[in-house]
Amino acid sequence: MLRHIVMLRWSDSTTDDQKGDAAAGFRALPDRIPQIKRLTCGPDLGLAEGGYDFAAVLDFDSAQEWREYQNHPAHRDFVAATLKPMLADRAAIQFDLG
Repeated sequence: MLRHIVMLRWSDSTTDDQKGDAAAGFRALPDRIPQIKRLTCGPDLGLAEGGYDFAAVLDFDSAQEWREYQNHPAHRDFVAATLKPMLADRAAIQFDLG
């Protein structure tokens, strides 16, 4: 099992509606991309300074399924249309859950 974690920092001009669209878009991905076995996401709680604004955790059965997700049209469209216009920064990591 592979875990993919992505952390996003919004640009200063990002609106609350855009943030809501991003969260809804992430939550809709498992219905459109069967390779996603589990997805959780949400905004930072602001408990510590310097954090990112939003994170998503996605689980896949294999690295191959993660690659298929990366290239899936639904993922590519979501990133291009929803996320990229509002992003200031992005960090991601993938690791084996063992």
